[in-house]
Formats: sequence, structure tokens, C-alpha cells
Amino acid sequence: MDLQRPPLPPFDLDSARRKVRLAEDAWNSRDPARVALAYAPDSRWRNRDEFLVGRPAIEAFLTRKWARELDYRLIKDLWAYQDDRIAVRFAYEWRDESGQWRRSHGNENWAFDAKGLMTRRLASINDQLIDAGDRKFHWPAGPRPDGHPGLEHFGL
Repeated sequence: MDLQRPPLPPFDLDSARRKVRLAEDAWNSRDPARVALAYAPDSRWRNRDEFLVGRPAIEAFLTRKWARELDYRLIKDLWAYQDDRIAVRFAYEWRDESGQWRRSHGNENWAFDAKGLMTRRLASINDQLIDAGDRKFHWPAGPRPDGHPGLEHFGL
């Protein structure tokens, strides 16, 4: 049985911001099993050109993702919210095995059930090649430190 994943809908400004930050922190852990638990067992995803259904598929996707996206650092910002839905914009930086850095920008639309589990995630993402010297996200691996600037600070 799935436990609740607060904050729960309906969201207000504070709870929507908290939900976004909890998602960001989890993704920055790069722990596929931990991240997958935030999604309903039958959660449906569109991520770029991949369509996934269910936690096992989500966990497998994230395992592949973080095996190739090295030194991953992510910032998510709340864009909009209403009732059981949240929209975010995000940017993350990563390098591939050859050392080429990228910044990936995108938007996500999320829907939640009454337990606070995400039932739907629709992600649109664009990649930009960057030089190592153009990186903006430099905190140690793991969650973005409290007080660290968000996307607006970096002009993203």
C-alpha cells in the first residue's frame, strides 16, 4: 500500500513550491528507486520521445538516464498550480562520457492523486551544448543547498 507523499492536493502557493523543491531534491539524489516512489504505481509519463507507464518503467528509465548524464545538477522552479496540478520549468547540467557538457531546459506538467503521488508527468526538454566554463550549477552532488539561487538568478 502506498503511503501519502505530502504536500497533498489541493495545492496552495506554499505547498506547490514545497512539492517542487521535494521533487528537485529527490532527482538530485540520482537514486532511481527513491525517485520512483513519488509516482503512482500506474503513473504515465511522456519524457521527450519516450512514453512510460508504471514505477518499474520509471525506475529503469532513471537508471539509464543517470548512467549517461554524469555530474547531474537540477533546478526546478514553480510555474503555475491549481488544485491537483503543478507546472514547472527546469534546467539541469550534465556531461557525457566524453566530457561534453550540456544544459537541458524544459517544462513539466504534473497531476497528482489524493495521496500526493504523481499520476502524470509530461516533459518537454531541449538540450544545449555548453563549455565547462559556462556551467552555472556548481554545488556538491546531491540536493541544491538552501539559499542557492534559482533559475531567474542565472537568467534561465
